[in-house]
Order: sequence, then structure tokens, then C-alpha cells
Amino acid sequence: MTGSAGALRGVRVVDFGHHVAGPLAALLLADQGADVVHVDRPGVEPPVEDAFFNRGKRRITLDLKSGRDLEIARDLVRRADVLVENFRPGVMDRLGLGWADLSAADPRLVYCSMPGFAADDPRAGVPGWEGVIAAATGNCRIRAGYAPDGWDTTRPTYTAIPVASNFAAFCGAFAIVASLTARHRSGRGDRIEVPLFDAMFEAIGGSGAYPVERGLPQERAISGNGSGTYRCADGRYVQFNPIGATTRFLTWFLDAAGMTAWAGEGLTDRSRLDREPELRSLLRERLTALFGTRAAQEWEDLANAAGVPLAAVRTTDEWLDNGHARAAGQVVEVEDPLLGATVMPGSAVCVPAAPALRARARHLPDADRAGILAELDTPLPQSPPAGAAGGLPYKGLRVVDLTQILAGPSAGRILAEFGADVVKINAPQRRVGAHGFVNRGKRTVLVDVKSGEGQRILWRLIAEADVLTCNFPERTAERYGLGHEHVRARRPGIVYVSVSCYGPGGPWASRRGYETQGQAATGIMTRTGGDGPPAVLGPYNLLDYGTGTLAAFAAALGLYHREVTGEGGHVHASLTQTGLYQQARYAVRAGTATRAEPRGPEALGTDPWHRFHRAADRWFFLGATRAQLSALPALKRALAEDDAEAALEAVFRTGDADEWVERLTAAGAGAHAVTPLAELMTDPYARSRGLAVTQVSEEAGEVVMPGIAIRARHHPPRLGHPVRRPGADGREVLAGIGLADSTDALERAWAVQLTALPGGWDHF
Repeated sequence: MTGSAGALRGVRVVDFGHHVAGPLAALLLADQGADVVHVDRPGVEPPVEDAFFNRGKRRITLDLKSGRDLEIARDLVRRADVLVENFRPGVMDRLGLGWADLSAADPRLVYCSMPGFAADDPRAGVPGWEGVIAAATGNCRIRAGYAPDGWDTTRPTYTAIPVASNFAAFCGAFAIVASLTARHRSGRGDRIEVPLFDAMFEAIGGSGAYPVERGLPQERAISGNGSGTYRCADGRYVQFNPIGATTRFLTWFLDAAGMTAWAGEGLTDRSRLDREPELRSLLRERLTALFGTRAAQEWEDLANAAGVPLAAVRTTDEWLDNGHARAAGQVVEVEDPLLGATVMPGSAVCVPAAPALRARARHLPDADRAGILAELDTPLPQSPPAGAAGGLPYKGLRVVDLTQILAGPSAGRILAEFGADVVKINAPQRRVGAHGFVNRGKRTVLVDVKSGEGQRILWRLIAEADVLTCNFPERTAERYGLGHEHVRARRPGIVYVSVSCYGPGGPWASRRGYETQGQAATGIMTRTGGDGPPAVLGPYNLLDYGTGTLAAFAAALGLYHREVTGEGGHVHASLTQTGLYQQARYAVRAGTATRAEPRGPEALGTDPWHRFHRAADRWFFLGATRAQLSALPALKRALAEDDAEAALEAVFRTGDADEWVERLTAAGAGAHAVTPLAELMTDPYARSRGLAVTQVSEEAGEVVMPGIAIRARHHPPRLGHPVRRPGADGREVLAGIGLADSTDALERAWAVQLTALPGGWDHF
């Protein structure tokens, strides 16, 4: 067996996955010590990225249409703890490998399914190509602020990054480990379903949250305090992001650049910048000229020495060679049996239970057949009888959430959805970004953790906590006396979750950064910009919310390890590692070969039958084979033309998008009209499934937001109560730790804020 160390050692997984979602979810488990057997289909030539997606797994080739091979597959599952698959709904049931059949024989089985659309979705039979899911969820718009001049805002754009598949894998891996934790107590497994369409609601995040009275806000470019992408003297670009409640980052940068005098002109005065458009324009003009005076690397070094969020824009290949990425284990090199020395992403998260788990070379298809078949000749393992469902996996666990912005708070929200009691701590006298969505289901309190009295409150909360989440830059927590070793000394067994831009272990560990720095450093902006200027991939924050999900996965690993061994630990997730995982299929490098892909804002797809097309009324995505299109006479004629692409475009313009989607899906093709976000958040199916939900906020009335992407049969995650204003649970939280009689004194000492609370929806 390959799973000899790590948090998931002893866990057996059968991976029936194909393409991205299934193999990636199983890889996340394999990297943490699970013994994963990947089932290959016969006659399939593995692509280059197979070296990544199936590393560290054992492999057997089985024809599931053959009775003998199908029985082998069933026998494999009888000995497994987890099954992973991402076929369309019904396929596994027809093979006798569905949840109903398998769980009846083994109630301890954790079964994870990741189809394109759910079994109860009217689109269940539609092939879930990435472009189809992107069209269905509005994930095909250019990021606000990065559209080329004169851009037609109705025109979609295509990215080769499989965002929906990646989010489904991240969510699926988390839910599997959470279910294993619940099973350790109850002896009962669960059926998990994370359709790609549903998973995109985790990616949409706060972009889909709004008070009903105001409606969905218009997308706005991130431009506060001079934020943006700037061209430097060497022709390269930097992504500068001095955002925040104050202009401290902008001030630090200008001081380091020798431009302190700008402050005298009001260019660092936040209140004036907010109310004077001319001053904002002047600041951008000055910054544009300033960045043009030095090379990108010089600006990156200067800004990061000053503690300012700024990253030079790199290609993915440059990130694969980056010294920090290598030192931090975010990039590793393995000796592949076919490709030789191969560079690829390392583990998605850092977990101390598996300190030696670096990337392990893949086995080739069917390489482990003899050993796997020999195991099937041994008696079935004896499992204790399954008990009754014991409630949500994290019921009774307490989480103290110190994180800010989006990624860290999203991890806390996910833990709350799976049963944890989460206390969210924010600083007093500050606006709390995206509070209405990312802090849903938590109790909220405003505490100055830098003050002596504030630390007294915090330590009382930590004394009862099972998990602490924070996103301080490296060494900042130690300066506050809140580092992992400080916390572990007082609360042994705690799972300490760190979220950062660049991750631990390398020379950039203490650097600050946000979504845009993560995209810039890892090559996403170059990939998105194509032949033009680099651009932030949008419209959703794929690194912030992706990192939030992976941080929840890291916490789940820590909690499972603690459940089994009694030991806590320090786990990490980072924006740059999430960025690399979002591009993983293009981040496998052997020799100098590079993989061609559509890039840039003008990209519509990969070929005429796998791209966005314009119908008479709006755009739709088509994902098909020539054979499927040939079943429609009008399209068969177009395919026979010398310029099939132009011919198809002309035919598609003769009908409405919905008409074409109906005809194409009836022929077995994948197709979907482009659905704007506002339409998606009010879609009847999305609302019936709880993917788009309405809650009542005491502050803003009815509010709409994304619901929960993960389904679980026995332990369905809970939506959680509507979050109150930041700090509104302060008195209750303080009373719970024995400080009910001290609340007024603590507020007078500025340790807490209990009155004149900031809004949680005022910025939506």
C-alpha cells in the first residue's frame, strides 16, 4: 500500500474519477496518506497531467462493461472506506455501484459523487463540460476593470481553467474527511454529492449576496487607494493592492518609494479620495508614472520589504521555478516513469501529520493489478456495526475565528455549516468586508486582540476552543503572543489553522497579499490576459473562496487526526497554492513542452464545437462532438463547409439560444445559455435546491446569498442563522466566558465594541 503516513493513513479509497473533479478529490486524499486505488478505463491514453492527478495512487484497469471486471470493481469497493466518482447521474447505479446497493452491504461506506448536474436537476443528463457549467453560472464575464476598450459587455469569455471541477473537488475532499470524522464516532458512512453546478455557488460567494431592497450591486473594479495593475520600466507588470479600511499600505509604499510628499496633496487622505474623483484619478496617474521608473522586480522587493501587498506578474512556468514556491513545497519535482523529471504542484495544504509527504510519482495504468487482485483473495476486513447517525460532523466543537476578508472567514463558515459553534472576532471601529455572507452562522464579537484586556477575552475563548483560525502574516501572530506554540502551550490538542497569501516555509512566508497577488504570482493573470496586458480572472474570487474551502479541508484533516490520535496540530492553506491547483492541469512540466490552450479575453473555446456561440437573442455554450452535431441536418451541412466555424455561427444566429440548447441537448450534446448572475440567484431550481437562499437580516431586511454546495444524506449541513451586525453577539459571548459583569468596563477600556456597531451589509 502507498498510504503509509499522513492524517488519512489506513483509509482506503476507490477512485472511479475521470477528467478533473474525481481524480483531483482523490489526489487530495492520497497526498494525506490515504491508500487510493484509481480505476482506469481500457484504451485511454493518459494525458501529461495524468502524472499529477494520479500520483501516489495504485492503479488497475477495468472495463466496467465486462461482468468479470465489474465484479472486481465491486469487490474493491467492499474493502474500501471511500468511493469517489464523477459520472453523470445514474451511470453508477446501472453498474450496480450506486450508493443504494453499496451502502446496504456496507453502511460504513463514504460515497462521494461529483456529476455536472445533480440527479434531481432537470439538466441531469446534460454533459457537464466546464464551458456548460460556466455558462449556467455566469462564470464567463471579464473582471470589472479589465475589459479591453470598447468591449461588448454581452460577449462571454472562455477560460481553460476548470474552475467548477476544482471547486467540486475541494468541497468533495473536505466533505469526505468530515464524514470520516463523523463515522469514527457513529460507525456510519454517508452519501456526499457535490455537482459541478452546485460547487460554483461556493465560488460565487459574496458576489451573489445582496439585500433584496437594493438588488444585486453592479460589479466594480478594485481600485481603492490606487489598487491596480501597472506597467513597469522593463515592460513587465505588477499587481498593487493597498486596500483596507485605511491608507496605511499606500502610505508605507510611498514612504519606501521616496514619495512621502504626496501626502501633502491629499493623495493618502482616505476621506478625500472617497469623495473626490479628481483626486483618485490624479493618484492613478501619479502611480502609473512612478511604476514606469523601475523594473517590476525592484518594485516587488521594495513593496514587500515595506509590508505592502504587491506582486510582480509572472507566468505559471516562472512560478514553477520560483525559489519560494520550491522551498515551501508548493512546487515539487518527481521522477515520472514516462516523462522523467517532472515539475508539478505539491500538496494542496500543509498538515504536520504528514511532514514527509511530498509528491510521489504516479504508477502507470494497470501497474498494480497483480497486487490489487491478490488482496481480493484475502478475507474481507471486519468492520464494527454501524450505529445511528450522530449528528453533524463538528457538532459540539468550538471554533475561534480571527481571520479577515474572504478566505479565512469562508473556512469558518463552512465549519459552522457542518455543525461547529464559531465565534467570529473582528477588530472594533472597522468595516467588516462581506460580513453578511462569509460570517453567516457564526456568533460575532468585536475585540481588540492587541490590547491587554482584549487578550484576556481571547484567551478565555481559546481555553474552550477546538479550532483557532487566523490569517496573520508569518511572525505577526508570534509578536501578539498568539503563535501556534503559544496557543498549544495553553490549549494542547487544538487545531490551529493558518491562512496566508504565500504559505509557510519559504522566503516569502511573511509577505502580504490578496486574491490579486495570488493570481499575479502564479500565472493566472498572464493566462487571462493572453497577448494583451495581464488581467485578473473573474468575475468570481476563485482563490479567496478556493482557499477558504481548502483551509476547511486542512482543518478537517487536523480534526480527523485528533479524533484518531488525540493530537492537534498546525495546518496551513495559501492563496498561491490554491492558484497553482486551479491551474494544475497546465502546471505539469516535463522538459520544455508546453500545452496549447485558448487565452485572453477574446477566447470563446477550443474549437467550433466546443465554444460559446451567438444565437439570435443571446450567447450559449456548445460542448459536443462532430458526430453529435451531425445528427441535426442544419448543422451537418454547416460542418461540411470549408469554414465550419463560420458556417455554424451563421446557422446558430437563425434561432434563439433556448431553442438551440433544447435541440442540441436532445441530440446528446452539452449546451447551455449564458445565465447572468442576477438571473441565477433568482432561478427557481437554484432556490428550490437551497443554492440561492433568502434570509432576514435584522439590519437589512430580506437578503439573498449563495446557499450550501455540498449535499450529505445522513448529515446534511445546516445553513445557519442570519449573521447579525458585526459585534451584535458580544454580550452573549462575554457572558459565556464569565465576563457578563465586566462588559461595560471592557468597552470603556476600548477592549470591545458593544454599541454603535458597524453595518454588515452597508457595502453590498
